[in-house]
Amino acid sequence: MRFTGRASLLLFSAMLLCSASNLRADDNKKKDDAKPAEKPAATEVTTQGAIDAGGQHILYNAIAGTITVGATDVQDAQLGMDGKAEPGSQLGLNEPKELKDAPPTARMSYFAYFMRDAKAESRPITFFYNGGPGASTVWLHMGSLGPKHVVTSGDQHLPAAPYRMVDNADSLLDVSDLVFIDMPGTGFGRLLGKDPEKAFWGVDEDANAFARFIARFITKYGRWNSPKYIFGESYGTTRSAVLADVLENNKSIDLNGVILLSQIFNFTTDIDGPQGNPGVDLPYVLALPTYAATAWYHKKLSQQAPALEPFLKEVEEFAMGPYSHALALGTDISAEEKQSTAEKLHNYTGLPTTYILKANLRVNGGEFEKTLQDDQDLTTGRLDTRYSGPSIDPLSQFADYDPQSSAISSAYVSIFNDYVRKDLKYGDGQTYLPEALFGSAQWTMVHRGNPISLNVAVDLAEAMKTNPRLKVMVNGGYYDLATPFFAAMYEQKHLPIPQSLAKNIEFSWYESGHMVYVHDESLKQLHDRVASFITRTQSDSEK
Repeated sequence: MRFTGRASLLLFSAMLLCSASNLRADDNKKKDDAKPAEKPAATEVTTQGAIDAGGQHILYNAIAGTITVGATDVQDAQLGMDGKAEPGSQLGLNEPKELKDAPPTARMSYFAYFMRDAKAESRPITFFYNGGPGASTVWLHMGSLGPKHVVTSGDQHLPAAPYRMVDNADSLLDVSDLVFIDMPGTGFGRLLGKDPEKAFWGVDEDANAFARFIARFITKYGRWNSPKYIFGESYGTTRSAVLADVLENNKSIDLNGVILLSQIFNFTTDIDGPQGNPGVDLPYVLALPTYAATAWYHKKLSQQAPALEPFLKEVEEFAMGPYSHALALGTDISAEEKQSTAEKLHNYTGLPTTYILKANLRVNGGEFEKTLQDDQDLTTGRLDTRYSGPSIDPLSQFADYDPQSSAISSAYVSIFNDYVRKDLKYGDGQTYLPEALFGSAQWTMVHRGNPISLNVAVDLAEAMKTNPRLKVMVNGGYYDLATPFFAAMYEQKHLPIPQSLAKNIEFSWYESGHMVYVHDESLKQLHDRVASFITRTQSDSEK
């Protein structure tokens, strides 16, 4: 998933992926006024396809379209399936003359794949979405478990076009129908009405928009009685925690499972900007295993461990034990303990002991990415630390860009724009936005009235307690420094749930990065494990 540069403030560094350039809103308006009006998006277009996946020859219908949702439940209830106010409703009676004065709505684009001739009540349906906040779902759609796959094997920058798209033998269509949803303000969707950014661009506002979309979708396509799953990546996992709670307790829609990829719930554990929150050392502790995995991959360790996973278990024990103790001492740490801790960190990270001491045992993500391969004038990737690229400024303290994002973004965006128009017959005369154009607007990180820090663990816990049959699957990459795998494990093991519900959570780790599916072997593992999860949890609901 595409990721822009680090923000200097913790709030912005917490907004993980896919932030758009900060263009001023009035400049955008002038540009919009100067160009011809965009052709309205078609409500839906259906095409047909076939694929061999999971040992099956699958015939499927592909549906590309948009669904319009309201900014509140009251407003949404007065919208017809066409997105217009119901005749005679209060919304319709008060409809203004100009669209810009109307209550805000979001036209959200989606791409659905349904196995032909399958019974809805026995056929699971899985809703996918990326994160950001600010990302469309082009990344999951074209890279993960859909019927098509962008070829990105290796850990190097791809050659320029033409890129390759292949049938995805690891598509999840063998066990579930698939729906890829673009968040409000991205894809072929658009924000409409008065001040729509305030109505949809925020933690709670966004989750509620997705809940309304899902309710409308399962109504439109008759899927109320299908087994249901949500699959979020990165900030999409943050969304999933809130969305699961909203669906369960506000919409009376029980989920069979929540599938999380590259999880972040607690934004105070973000390794991008922990120096802005002194006294909270947990980010350094939870990122250490990813530092170690990265140093192991690039052969920067003084003593190279023969296998990755046993090595990481050793690092995890050190992180939660001696390293946590040393950090907790603060300025009371003795010179001897500080030196021995720095030497141990050198053994696990490959960073020079003198550098670690100068950093006071606390190296943030950007510093690690810039320093690990500094002797080769290389910057290490962030979304996927297997990737490397030439350093932009050899003298800078932090990484200036993410080599992994730069390596694959053009392929994903280019292939999708070709595929959607040629194969899905959708999007002529329209612009697909892979990222939201935030302009002067900002994403509201306030959740449940808390303006200080964002932590959505309580939302998933509430969904699990009110639906004790709900199952959760956590997936992550060892080489993901945007959302470290050890942080995801820590968050899940600290959910405010009874121990009896902990058995409802399972973990799968991969030798890949944030987008685990860009690694061919990991994509196959992801398919097999998610397919097993859906099959098992679908069966549980039938008992």
